[in-house]
Amino acid sequence: MKIQAMKINTWGKNVYVKVPVANSKGKFMGQIIKELNNQNIKLNITAVYNAKQTEKILKLINKKTKVIISIFAGRAGDTGKDPVPEFIKSIKLAKRFKNVEILWASVREPYNYLQAKQLGCHIITVPPAIIEKIENFGKSFDQLTKETVKAFLIDSKKSNFKI
Repeated sequence: MKIQAMKINTWGKNVYVKVPVANSKGKFMGQIIKELNNQNIKLNITAVYNAKQTEKILKLINKKTKVIISIFAGRAGDTGKDPVPEFIKSIKLAKRFKNVEILWASVREPYNYLQAKQLGCHIITVPPAIIEKIENFGKSFDQLTKETVKAFLIDSKKSNFKI
């Protein structure tokens, strides 16, 4: 992982090397995070799910080299867990570090954009299909009802079903 990170780092000054918080066996990657950070390599520490992981990361890094901590909100939500409390704690912990940004990863719905913004996340990664749905922001419920019923009517006509 370290050899790959060193090579990736040479690709450009704007490159962040993505390092998982733990390896595929579940071992915390603290040593590699610390080594790369001490070599002033910008990191995107990924696959983070809770504030305890954020806290462990912050104990290892300096206060000058840029670090992004990517918290996977959507995947946490997929398991029935609310990711918002973990974001609140992680953002609070990271406030002491001007070089650390918290990223809302794994967006599942447009509302996640609003959640991330309200919490003060620095970055959110949003797939194109979700960005298109953000265009609905600001529509009234009456407008949405009308559009929904029109879509039902179009679908019923396409079905050729008669009663």
